[in-house]
Amino acid sequence: MFSFASLLTTLLVAVSIAASPVEIRDSPVTLPMARKLNLQGGTVNLLQHDQARATALKDRATSGLDRRTGSAPITNEAVSYIAQVGIGSPPTTYYLIVDTDSSNICIGTDTAYVKTSTSYDTGEPVEVDYSSGSIDGTEYTDTVTLGNGLTVTDQSICVAATSTGFTGVDDILGLGPVDLTEGTLTKEEDTTISTFTDNLYTQGVISEIVVSISFEPTTSEEVTNGELTFGGTDATKYTGTIAYTPLTTTEPASYYWGINESITYGSTTILSETAGIVGTGTTLILLASNAYSAYQSATGATLDDTTGLLRITLTQYDALENLNFNVGSNTYALTPNGQIWPRALNTYIGGTSSYIYLVVNDLGTPSGEGLDFINGQMFLERFYAVFDTTNSRVGFATTSYTDATTN
Repeated sequence: MFSFASLLTTLLVAVSIAASPVEIRDSPVTLPMARKLNLQGGTVNLLQHDQARATALKDRATSGLDRRTGSAPITNEAVSYIAQVGIGSPPTTYYLIVDTDSSNICIGTDTAYVKTSTSYDTGEPVEVDYSSGSIDGTEYTDTVTLGNGLTVTDQSICVAATSTGFTGVDDILGLGPVDLTEGTLTKEEDTTISTFTDNLYTQGVISEIVVSISFEPTTSEEVTNGELTFGGTDATKYTGTIAYTPLTTTEPASYYWGINESITYGSTTILSETAGIVGTGTTLILLASNAYSAYQSATGATLDDTTGLLRITLTQYDALENLNFNVGSNTYALTPNGQIWPRALNTYIGGTSSYIYLVVNDLGTPSGEGLDFINGQMFLERFYAVFDTTNSRVGFATTSYTDATTN
């Protein structure tokens, strides 16, 4: 386990009590969300991790959300956002990956589960496939606390007996739609489990099932630079207004936080409007193979065999145009600097310090399959995101980091 002592700076976790997503600027509850490169297995292979995850996300959906079907290479989490979560009474602290592409809470891989007076063993076996890893264990219900007091009682958790693909973390805090829990209780395959966000709502802590996420681009291996907001939004984390788009009805993207969008490079359309997902579990921005090829051709990038990423020269970087994500009537422009991997972190991904690597890559399948893009962390570090279950929508806004040149 890596040290978080230097990472636990004060960040707001806003808890809304209004009838719709609201802007809350102050809250007594804190929840640091730390960004970490997982280097325990050596250098990070971003592309291998993300493509394996994309394959598993598609397999999971097309197999009816059964976590025990579908296969993909298991790789450790590459770049993760991690939240400090207390479980039990008194609480034991666990460091969990914030994952919007899954919905269970799982613990026990790195720090053993400590049973207290609030622990209840349901006796139900649980199997969860996270694409970057898998967990087999037993369901308990327990008290779950985020930060200094955002508490849910009788929350379902998976206590791992065995796990693969996780090192240096205590598993996952799932913030995806509730349907993603279906099939995880192996004796009750058609049963869903109330998510943490659902229980915040049903227990009266929040009045809207909404999670907002703020990330910031960074050039550090480990840094606390994120914020989770439950039940509303935090106006200090974005600029302008939040624009919302309805969740897509196209499968398999509709099983996740799926939306419809088109993508243009400059004025050239490289991906016509189609369905894909927005997710924290993928580091890169992945595009359907035909869109990726069009992007590579437009930028003049060459494939770097060592990292699997596209590489450009300084001259090509100077000529880069915006990559525009067109969602409804709104356009979210990823600037040239937002399209490159932080150069200060090149060696951590096995790259050369003087090279310029692009964070847009190949999803591995052509468009038209119902999940044709993943707007991953590199997108979310430039735009504020709101995941709104109550109103079946996703919202985006610009931030003070949208046009940052730190990379």
